[in-house]
Amino acid sequence: AALDRAGLLLRITEEVNKDTVLHPLVRWQFRGGMAENDRKAFLFTNVVDSRGRHFAFPVIVGALAANAEIYRIGLGAKDLAEIGPLWTRALVSPIEPRLVASGPCQDVVHVGADLQGENNGLGQLPIPISTPGFDSAPYLTATCVISRDPDTGIQNMGTYRASLKAPDRLVVMMSGSSGGQAHWKKYRERNTPMPLAIVVGCPPAVAYSAPQKVRDGLDEIALAGGLVGGPIDVVKAVSHDLLVPADAEFVIEGFVRIDELEPEGPFGESHGHVALEDYNFILDVTAITHRRDAVFVSIISQVTPSESSVIKRVAMEPLFLAHLRDQLGIRGIKGVAMHEPLTNLRPVIMLQCAPDMPATEVWRALQAASVLQADSGKIVIAVDDDIDPNNPDTLLWALAYRMNPELDIRIVPGRGRGHGPRTDLRSVTDSGLLIDARRKAPTPPLALPKREYMEAARELWNKLGLPPLSPQMPWYGYTMGHWNERWDSMARTAADGGYMDNGKQAAAGRRSDIAPNSPVPPAQR
Repeated sequence: AALDRAGLLLRITEEVNKDTVLHPLVRWQFRGGMAENDRKAFLFTNVVDSRGRHFAFPVIVGALAANAEIYRIGLGAKDLAEIGPLWTRALVSPIEPRLVASGPCQDVVHVGADLQGENNGLGQLPIPISTPGFDSAPYLTATCVISRDPDTGIQNMGTYRASLKAPDRLVVMMSGSSGGQAHWKKYRERNTPMPLAIVVGCPPAVAYSAPQKVRDGLDEIALAGGLVGGPIDVVKAVSHDLLVPADAEFVIEGFVRIDELEPEGPFGESHGHVALEDYNFILDVTAITHRRDAVFVSIISQVTPSESSVIKRVAMEPLFLAHLRDQLGIRGIKGVAMHEPLTNLRPVIMLQCAPDMPATEVWRALQAASVLQADSGKIVIAVDDDIDPNNPDTLLWALAYRMNPELDIRIVPGRGRGHGPRTDLRSVTDSGLLIDARRKAPTPPLALPKREYMEAARELWNKLGLPPLSPQMPWYGYTMGHWNERWDSMARTAADGGYMDNGKQAAAGRRSDIAPNSPVPPAQR
């Protein structure tokens, strides 16, 4: 409803095939040249599959983070600038969830025979195929997968993909670094199947907490409580004792086998390549619960930019900035930008630096950003604050003219390979690249008209009814230290029509004892 009021929701009432059309349609707003601010959430109310079967539940895609404004609305932040402080507060002061007796997530309960038969159980859910032509099955993507450490009793929640294998069986991909797999190993040592709950659709703060990397022992539902400033209501699952968000749309409960694994994949991955088959974790479904008016939630993932990458970026950029500026006390760091298109945020990071930032602080920031997270910061670039890190043209401009490779590049060995496409050519380790692409000395102004002239020309442009403009920095000229009042006065004189007066001044400076193209000496400026 909030997205609808903000003009950020599209209702699609015509019949849409979840297996071949649904995700590709939404994908166009990420790969069709649209600005991020123009992306919206898509609500599909007439969903079918390739066999012509109609589904009772609508499907929504993009409602968590098709763009940063949708994320802001979901989090309840006043503006985008408040998102960083909210995350900082939540990490420092998580709020434990509140156990309640019942919740809408258990309005309808399917167990036993309800889970058997092709059109029952998971077969009732309109799970889309994310990458038609490559994915081997419909996949749950907008997941909050909950497990519990059998030693400490602390729950973990992560966003892991899960492929549909049967009405009562999913195969879940939990990576080696995930809390879920760590828990599974402990249950295997106990020779006991692992309870698991997959939540699909829940309070946005909960969904935003699941994919973030946080310290061990922090319950992500408590983190979500910290984000919203109050406890998240939870209920006990119907077939085991895990606690799930009471306001969830769907909860899929079950037990993960500890004695065997099953092939999972192929499936498109966030590093931009298809993940090939791996053996992963078998979840035997014991219950599916949902709201009476449930909406099935899916997210666009795979190649970035995507909804998945926006969920990470909007939180990770301010968290990186807070770490560098507040926790490490690095002076002069003004912004952190994580490159999103195709590179999946984590490998390439840009740091915006104040003009007077000492070189020692710049290198400290470069090194810190490269090690904050194991899979982030393979390439870290420091730039001036006049460089738009989200504009590759300005970034290449800085690299071309503000960086001396011999002096301003350092290669860091011993990095892990991180998240990337599978290839037989990959070595055990990787390396990193730190680049100082700032101006090292005063330079002449940018050779564009000054701002006031560009703004006056834009007024005429609009008056003439010319095509709409989308200004990209830099769109006006500005000084960068190597400029003086005499040159500024000459420019004003020329713009006022008195350029011949400048010619008289130039004539007064004639010399016969100097070589062509020699700069005018400072004493004569």
